[in-house]
Amino acid sequence: MNIEIYTRATCPYCIRAKALLKQHGAEFKEIAIEHDELKQQEMVTRSGRTSVPQIFINGALIGGCDDLLALDAQQRLAALLH
Repeated sequence: MNIEIYTRATCPYCIRAKALLKQHGAEFKEIAIEHDELKQQEMVTRSGRTSVPQIFINGALIGGCDDLLALDAQQRLAALLH
């Protein structure tokens, strides 16, 4: 399982998304994009979006925090993570 999440330290949506992943026992690679122009551009290129967080599971774009919360509400997140 490879989970990547592009974040900014003070972003409340990033904090919520990471907390939900941790709640599910998922390990993830956090990619902080503030002060890193290359990482910001990488995120935009991969996701087509400029907002954070941007979450990828096994290379597939999940989206942002709202998308992750929707998957969890539909009880589809656990299946993706396990």
